[in-house]
Formats: sequence, C-alpha cells, structure tokens
Amino acid sequence: MPPPKSTFSLLFFFLLSLSSSLPVRSATFPADVAALRAFKSAVKPASIAPTSCLATWNFSADPCAVPRITHFTCGVTCSGERVVQLTLDSQGYSGALTTFISKLTQLITLDLGDNNFYGPIPSSISSLPNLRNLILRVNSFSGPLPPSIATLASLETLDLSRNSLSGTLPNLNSLTGLTRLDLSYNKLTGSLPRLPPNLNELALKANSLSGPLTKSSFGGLTRLMVVELSENSFTGSLESWFFLLPSLQQVNLAKNSLTSVAVAKPPANTNAGELVAVDLSYNKMEGFLPANFAKYPMLRSLALSYNRFRGPIPWQYSKKGSSLRRLYLDGNYLNRSPPAGFFSGEGPVSGSLGDNCLESCPSSSELCLKPQKPASICQQAYGGKPKS
Repeated sequence: MPPPKSTFSLLFFFLLSLSSSLPVRSATFPADVAALRAFKSAVKPASIAPTSCLATWNFSADPCAVPRITHFTCGVTCSGERVVQLTLDSQGYSGALTTFISKLTQLITLDLGDNNFYGPIPSSISSLPNLRNLILRVNSFSGPLPPSIATLASLETLDLSRNSLSGTLPNLNSLTGLTRLDLSYNKLTGSLPRLPPNLNELALKANSLSGPLTKSSFGGLTRLMVVELSENSFTGSLESWFFLLPSLQQVNLAKNSLTSVAVAKPPANTNAGELVAVDLSYNKMEGFLPANFAKYPMLRSLALSYNRFRGPIPWQYSKKGSSLRRLYLDGNYLNRSPPAGFFSGEGPVSGSLGDNCLESCPSSSELCLKPQKPASICQQAYGGKPKS
C-alpha cells in the first residue's frame, strides 16, 4: 500500500528547507567584490540618495547573484562571475574615484557621468585591458589627464567633458580603436598632439588649447566626421588640406585666433566633399572669402561672421543649384553689392549679411535686416579709398 500524499509533502518541504540552509557559493569574483566595496566606500554617504543605485549596494548579498530583488538592483552588470559594466545613475554622488577600480579587470564600460566625483583620475585605470567606454563627463575631476590612458588598447569612447582637467594633452595616437574623443569644457592647455587614427568625432571645445592646427596632428584620419574645437586659442592659418579630410562633415572652429583660411576644391572621384556645416566665426581671418566653399556639394551651413574678410561676396555662393541654406557673413568688411542670386527666390538662404560695407542690400530680405557699418568705418578699413 503506497504511503499517503501527506508523507510525500512533508518529505518535499524537509528537503527544500535543508537545501535552503546550505551555504550559497559566491557568484562574484572576490577581487571584484572588494573593488566594489572600495568604490562605494570612497563615495560620501550623505550623497547617496535612498532611491539611488548605490543605496541598493548591500554586500550582505552577492553583486552578481540573480535574481536581484532588493540588493544591487542597478549600477552593476555581470557576465558570469565578473563585473563587466559599472554605470551609475545621475544622483549627484560625491567622492573620489578609488584606485581599486583597477581590480575590475573585466570591465568594459565605466560610466559615472552627471555626478560630482572629484580629485584626479587614477593612473591605475590603465589596468583595465578590456575597457571600451570611459565616460566621466559632467563631474569635478581635476589634475592632468593620466598618460597611462594611452595604454587602454580596447578603448572606443573617451568622454571626460565638463570637468576641471588641466595640463597638456598626452599623445593618444596609440588608441587605434578610439572613435569618439570628447574633452570639451575643461582647462587643457598646449598644442594639439597627433590624434588617434580612427576617430569619428573629436570634441575639445572650451579649453585653452593653442598653436596652429597642423597636418601632422590629423595625419591619416580618414574616418573623421566631426571636429569641434571652438572656444580655444588656436592660431595661424587653416590650410587647404584640412577640408580635404575624406570623411569630414561638420567643423566648428569658432572663437579662436585663426588668421586666414585656404580652401581647395574637392578632388573628383573621391569621398572628399562631404562637408555639411562649417563655422569659423569670431576669429581674426583676413583676405577674401574662399569661393571654393561653393564647390562642396553637400555644404548646407557656412558661418564666417566677425572676422576681417573684405572684398565682394563670391557670386558662387548664390549660384543656381547651390546647396547653401544658411549663410552668416555679418561682422566683416565685405563690400560692393551682394550677389543677386540671394534674392531671386530660387534658392532660399537664411542668415545675415549685416554689419559689413555692402551696398544695395535689400532691406526687405532677412539677410539684410542687420544694418551695414557706417561709411566712415568702411572708408577707413579700405585706406580711405572708395569701397568699390
């Protein structure tokens, strides 16, 4: 006669309670646990909000154990027993970045953006051989950029923008996998070193970088699409090789001290000529406006405002079929009448031609809303000679 069902039920619950009382094997590599402990200990407790990711980091539980119901519910991503991603929420965490971060040797992404971490970026970060994404933007990190970052061979994204980093840029040319570099809004000084060869995006806006832009810095950059170097102190001439970088699409060099620009027409049967937007406003550029900008078939926006350009506006800027849709030439010393093609209605162009020495700029056109310079200033600019 088989035993009653109640006997099987009691046996099942006995075995279940016995298994639940056995010690649970740790799912996380011990060095990773120690590194996470050190990381949290370096953050000021008062800056850890009760609803934040760090508030759930309770080391009575295993960081990589699943399911995560109450502890380590966010901030940490694991692959097997190793931590591969550390991505904090934006909660205003305040503290230093511990040197023990280097113990997370399988880390692929470190993202502490939009918080209030401060102090130096530890040079030990170079001990993360698998790191692809280092994102520390919008914090208060200070001191120099560690040269050891150049040893992170797997790095693809480096975003340290909006901190207080100072000193010169180290040579990052060895970072052959780097496609995005953003160090904007820091306090970096010195000249531009040779850049990583496979960059798609370069952003160094609002620093104190200086010196000329040389071909040696940009040599071999066949994939560079975006250059954001505005609000620095770059000097000298912007030479014709620059606009022939084969993948270049967007350029912002406004608010520097560049003195001239040379533009060659894009060669036939190449990828060159993909320029979409160029901003060279607020520099010290002299001479005539480069007519060859009109030969770039994709160029939609051109800003050359507040330089020292003189002479007539090239008729090519307004020719039929031109791709230009936004044109800002105000604040120069341009003379004669603007090309009639701007006002024919065939290719609508917005922008400004004001604050120049132009004649017969139709007041009915948006381009001419800003008034021209007084005649006395224009005569002085042209050595007292008639503007024409």
